Amino acid sequence: MDELKNGEKLLTHEEVLKIIPHRYPFLMIDKVKINDNEPSKAIGYKCISGNEGFFQGHFPGAPIMPGALIVESMAQTSCAMFLVKPEWKGSLAYFMTIENVKFRQPVKPGDLLELHVETLKWVGRRGKVRGEAFVDGKLTAEAEFMFMIVDKPE
Repeated sequence: MDELKNGEKLLTHEEVLKIIPHRYPFLMIDKVKINDNEPSKAIGYKCISGNEGFFQGHFPGAPIMPGALIVESMAQTSCAMFLVKPEWKGSLAYFMTIENVKFRQPVKPGDLLELHVETLKWVGRRGKVRGEAFVDGKLTAEAEFMFMIVDKPE
């Protein structure tokens, strides 16, 4: 983990792969910034390449990232935020609900997607998170979602 300033740490791509179970073609984040002083928040980053497989069909000649994958990117950022904690090492996080989703503007090849997530509620192994996705400082999508942390099957 790269140490930044004021308790901030940047999980590299390789570290993200050690923490969350997602793999290509369904890994939707490249890096995650966490802060020991604000453990209920994280910022994920996804470099949107024109080579992403979903652009072949969404949409030929006018490629945009599917909204469901933007929400998935927020969820994976949350997953990294929780599963980096020692008590959840080796666990999985499952979606339970997705609410209040709004898409504001398209995400296109060449964009850097910045994914801000914040825990709204946490009880036992369940939580509710609010996520916002930005490109160049402009809000592109937002959602609230609930998840449950489960033990990884052996």
